[in-house]
Amino acid sequence: MNIQAMMKQAQKLQKEMTDTKSKIDSMEFTGKSSCVTVVVNGKKEVVRINIDSEGFDKEDMEMLSDMIMIAVNDAMKQVDREVEDKMGKYTQGMPGLF
Repeated sequence: MNIQAMMKQAQKLQKEMTDTKSKIDSMEFTGKSSCVTVVVNGKKEVVRINIDSEGFDKEDMEMLSDMIMIAVNDAMKQVDREVEDKMGKYTQGMPGLF
C-alpha cells in the first residue's frame, strides 16, 4: 500500500469517527431513579431534570439529592456505553480517546 492510499484511508476513517461522534453528541440518554428522571446529551450535558412530586417528600432534600445523583450517573453510563459501542471499532488499542 502506498503512502497516498494510506493517507486517503486515514482521512476516511477520521471522517467516519467525526460523523459517528457528532451523531452520539446529538443523542439523548435518560437516567431514572425512583421519582427522578434526568436527560443528558451525548456530550454529557444535563438537558432536563424531571421530579415526580407525587413520589417525593418535599422535606427530604438529602434523598432528592441522592436520587438526582443516581439518575445522572445512570444517564452518563448510557453515554459511555454508546460511545464505546459506536467508537470502539475506531479506538481499539487506544483507550481513553473519547
